[in-house]
Amino acid sequence: MTRKKKKIFKKKGNIVKDLTRNIFKILKENPDTSFNYKQIAAKIKISDTDGKSQIIKKLAELAISKQIKEVGRGKFQLNTDRKYSLGTLDITSNGNGYFITEDYEDDIFIPNINLGKGLYQDTVKAYVYKKRNSKKLEGDVVEIINRAKTKFVGILQKNKEKNFGFVIPDNHKMYADIFISENKINGAEDGDKVEATISDWPKNSKNPFGKITTILGKPGDHNTEMHSILLEYNLPFEFENEVEKAAENLSLEITKEEISKRRDMRNDLTFTIDPKDAKDFDDALSFKNLENGNYEIGIHIADVSHYLEPKTILDEEAYKRATSVYLVDRVVPMLPEMLSNGVCSLRPNEEKLTFSAVFEINKKAEIVNKWFGRTVTFSDQRFAYEEAQSIIENCKLSDHIQAYTMPSKISIIDKEYEVIPKIVEATLKLDELAKILRKKRMKEGAISFDRVEVKFNLDKEANPVGVFFKQSKDANKLIEEFMLLANRQVAEFIGFSKGKTTNKTFIYRVHDEPDVEKLASLQNMVRKFGYKINTETKKTTSDSLNQLLSDVQGKAESNMIETLTIRTMSKAVYTTQNIGHYGLAFDYYSHFTSPIRRYPDVMTHRLLQHYLDGGYTPKSNSYEEKCKHSSNREELASKAERASIKYMQVKYMQDHKNEEFEGVITGVTEWGVYVEIKTNKCEGMVRIRDIKSDYYIFDEKQYAIVGQSTKHLYQLGDDVKVKVKHTDLERKHLDFTLIEK
Repeated sequence: MTRKKKKIFKKKGNIVKDLTRNIFKILKENPDTSFNYKQIAAKIKISDTDGKSQIIKKLAELAISKQIKEVGRGKFQLNTDRKYSLGTLDITSNGNGYFITEDYEDDIFIPNINLGKGLYQDTVKAYVYKKRNSKKLEGDVVEIINRAKTKFVGILQKNKEKNFGFVIPDNHKMYADIFISENKINGAEDGDKVEATISDWPKNSKNPFGKITTILGKPGDHNTEMHSILLEYNLPFEFENEVEKAAENLSLEITKEEISKRRDMRNDLTFTIDPKDAKDFDDALSFKNLENGNYEIGIHIADVSHYLEPKTILDEEAYKRATSVYLVDRVVPMLPEMLSNGVCSLRPNEEKLTFSAVFEINKKAEIVNKWFGRTVTFSDQRFAYEEAQSIIENCKLSDHIQAYTMPSKISIIDKEYEVIPKIVEATLKLDELAKILRKKRMKEGAISFDRVEVKFNLDKEANPVGVFFKQSKDANKLIEEFMLLANRQVAEFIGFSKGKTTNKTFIYRVHDEPDVEKLASLQNMVRKFGYKINTETKKTTSDSLNQLLSDVQGKAESNMIETLTIRTMSKAVYTTQNIGHYGLAFDYYSHFTSPIRRYPDVMTHRLLQHYLDGGYTPKSNSYEEKCKHSSNREELASKAERASIKYMQVKYMQDHKNEEFEGVITGVTEWGVYVEIKTNKCEGMVRIRDIKSDYYIFDEKQYAIVGQSTKHLYQLGDDVKVKVKHTDLERKHLDFTLIEK
């Protein structure tokens, strides 16, 4: 019988922190010099035997994994043959990261210690290698090529004794607090919400150094939080004085000379249909009965490019912003109010300079003739969607005589409203044609996302006192169809001629086909609710997605399934490289109809006029760069809009903590389930640790958490009852308590 060996426990010395990082730092700073362990120890000030042993061991490990190379006995250099890649960083909430690069199919894990001070969405150079004794790849950031962001919103915590402070960022992806020296605090008080700009990140510091550039106010104050949301996504909330002055100095006169250059359509019946609280009206419709029985329909768009001349301060500011931002309680416009709500807005009873797409359309909604160009128009009336909807629902059109002999006032939304009888006729006929156009689109494979929008009733202090849902009705769809028609026809006019692609530089709005893996995942999920998707062909996919979206309407799981379906879709972007628009089933599509609030539409107008004037095809490089910028800005604006809705939902729920709500499980994770309240669409989390009736664990295959004793499931789509446990306005987060049966 062999004797058991006595275990000897050695006392561990102090582990040398950041040893790998320090070795790489020394070798990178001296790429042509070789170092032995003693020289490295001296540089990082290690003098004890245990520390030197750790250096020897680490050098051997790095040499085996070929991250460094031994160039002489005990002498090491950086391995310049290492595999480097360029890519971007994603940062997790625990401070680790993932390197996203085209060189590898999967994202590469980067532990916090190897981030090399890289931040979320920074463009970096990284070394990718196999982790020792593992097949998994890891990365090491060796150089920051471009900072995606240097400004961060957070709370200032001051050290009152030493007069310095740290800004604790709101964004959980920012893993380092920002050090603010006494002379960079700029009057901010302890606890203020501020914007801090990183100015430096010293080599030996764990924290970046910065300065406070904006004092936003106290956390929880409404305006403070709205401004924080905007700045978090690098979106401005006001114009510089010089931009406002440039707008004020514009010549607003519509001269006879300018009118003579345009098609004069001031005598054509013209009107606008917009949200009731809209202030900028960038599109109008005109309608005329033609003698041959067809209709002349004009889609008239504010001629922003007439006032926004290239290389001016106004144009530079519009490009920088690229889009208007729509938060719950405000609009942050792309253009100063003088332009957006004034000179460019197609207000009623005012002459306006416009850019128009004019179509002769027959009773089958087929285009017989089309014309594009600059016009001057006069809007006869302004409608809210609700008012146009009331006309569609309450007025009938059997012949022209009936329309013309209608009373001058009709009851709309509980009030008497003056209307022009001709506009009633035009509205009804346009609605009829729009429905034909929409039916054609659906038949060709367009996907219908008629999502319910969450809206808030706000009091005078912008506090939410109620929630309501906004759905797209016939009046909304009328405008949508004619805007789609104009956008499609403008793109086709430039991009397609005589049966072939023209290859002219133009601004397209493209939408790629859905991701195959995401579709498969959606298919597995909806099957649990009794639905199915046929992905055999492009046509069967779009048809079955439409059927799915139709089938879930009004069901408890509708919002969840609609959201998941949208996530399977590729993102629509601006580009000069046309691949068509999958969601709309259009081979050619552009954005022409909203230049007041979208910079790509301004570029579209300029290029269209350029080609109408017989201009040559410009190089696409600069336009492609502007398209990417516009797509990025649009995504940031969309994130800010969602953040403002989430903020308002949390604020609303603060006053409803003692109420029970019926909800539906919209997401399942290893740490809990997400529940959406049916009556107001507010979503919060029930944490697994807060469910006391059993010990629950996450079952990924069943989209559920499972009780280990009872085997009870809480599954995606289940109806549940919850109460508000905790509201966190700063993090825009809701915690629910599950009311168990």
